[in-house]
Amino acid sequence: MPHLDDRLKAVARQLRSEVHVDIGSDHGHLLKALLAAGRIRRGIAIENKRQPFENSRHTLAGVNAEVRFADGLEGVQHGEANSLSICGMGAESILNILQAFPSRVPPLVVLQPNRCPEVLRAWGLRNGFHLCDEQLVYGHWPYPILRFEQAQDARDPAYEGLGREAALLWGPHLIRRWEPEFVARLREEKRYWSDFKRLGPDNAQRLQLLHQILSGVQQ
Repeated sequence: MPHLDDRLKAVARQLRSEVHVDIGSDHGHLLKALLAAGRIRRGIAIENKRQPFENSRHTLAGVNAEVRFADGLEGVQHGEANSLSICGMGAESILNILQAFPSRVPPLVVLQPNRCPEVLRAWGLRNGFHLCDEQLVYGHWPYPILRFEQAQDARDPAYEGLGREAALLWGPHLIRRWEPEFVARLREEKRYWSDFKRLGPDNAQRLQLLHQILSGVQQ
């Protein structure tokens, strides 16, 4: 997919729907690539800053996409889109967007937070969105990419058989796949926290969970 870095290519591969909305589109390249690849039929880009809005208008001129100047899901009507992506923001910013208009969140959601993906995994559990897949794309830092699908069953099978706290922090699919780069990242984090003589309660708990995961104990 031209004009997309590895991070956005991974996001694009998670998407296939009729109408897709991309919030914080910046340059509009994700929507243009999705349209060119036939993965969506129509795109809606939403921006609340003037220059990215103009960038997206320029990129998406002449294709089946619309650029709207709005604040998050305020710019989408209930049921208008089948899928949603929000990329390149902090998890708290993404969470605020999702919670501002919960009835307007489409049934397929792909999120790429820059940090703290556990905040969004917890959102999925609270709101009936199953975590169907997740990946790490390694660039300046590991970029988590999370795909959620709305489900009737409140219990998400992704977390079955795993310690809930550890799975929220590091990802149930990532823990199950146990890929070398992921394991190396866990070991590096464990070494980092182990170097501290004192840790606050949250970081001490995190270190304990790292010990459990790396020793094969997930309780």
